[in-house]
Amino acid sequence: MRTLILSLALASGLALVAPAQAGGLHVNHDQCSFETDYDVLVKPAGITFERQHGTPGSVFMHDGALRIDGRDVAVSAADASRLREYEGQVRSLLPEVASIAREGVDIGFDALATVVASFADDATERSRLVARINDQHKQALARIDNGLGNGEWRQHGIEDLMEDQIGGAVQSLVSTVTARAVKAALSGDQSQVAALEARADALDKTIDKQVNARADALSDRAEALCPRMTRLDELQQQFEFRLKDGSRLALVDHKPEHDNEASARTEPQTR
Repeated sequence: MRTLILSLALASGLALVAPAQAGGLHVNHDQCSFETDYDVLVKPAGITFERQHGTPGSVFMHDGALRIDGRDVAVSAADASRLREYEGQVRSLLPEVASIAREGVDIGFDALATVVASFADDATERSRLVARINDQHKQALARIDNGLGNGEWRQHGIEDLMEDQIGGAVQSLVSTVTARAVKAALSGDQSQVAALEARADALDKTIDKQVNARADALSDRAEALCPRMTRLDELQQQFEFRLKDGSRLALVDHKPEHDNEASARTEPQTR
């Protein structure tokens, strides 16, 4: 049953990982790694960065003006120009991030649909699973549209979406298919076990063919955000104004490539 288990893990992993990699102002690739611990709200009247822990807790910018923790901050003409560019960069980033997140969700749910087509023989059971997956898919896309698509990036938005919509669909599907696999194994009927293994082999090939190219393209789109995130970091480094503690404002954190490599060397490897 090893092949069957690996196939289910593959489909489930695609459903869970793809949107996670796409979501939010977070880019993590070999060449760059950026993230923010702020909630980001992009509105016509300005952009707000908010967080519950850390200082500053609230940053608002619009058309070169800056307010930090409710206090107007005087900035030079050069910094006003940088703030305008910063705002423009963030405004242009969120729609692309939302589009990437939508494609990630589509890839994940398409993988789940492939599992249903491969393992659900009973028409009633197949209809029930397809209806559940389609409903969860629509809800996941709606949450992206109402969040990122509406100019709102919440720190735990993607995680909650994964748990509520994607995680629920995965749990329902995997429990159903696993029950069939266990039943076949306990029956002692080697023909049933062999049939499930054959379907699992076919599932591997189908997912490779249908999903991998889309996943690679999605990864390329996410990586294409790196220069724009780098520009945000450059603007931060150029700010002339200072916070109360004398530090520069850093809304996006940049982790140097060598830090990622060191982390990869120290993290345990799974097989």
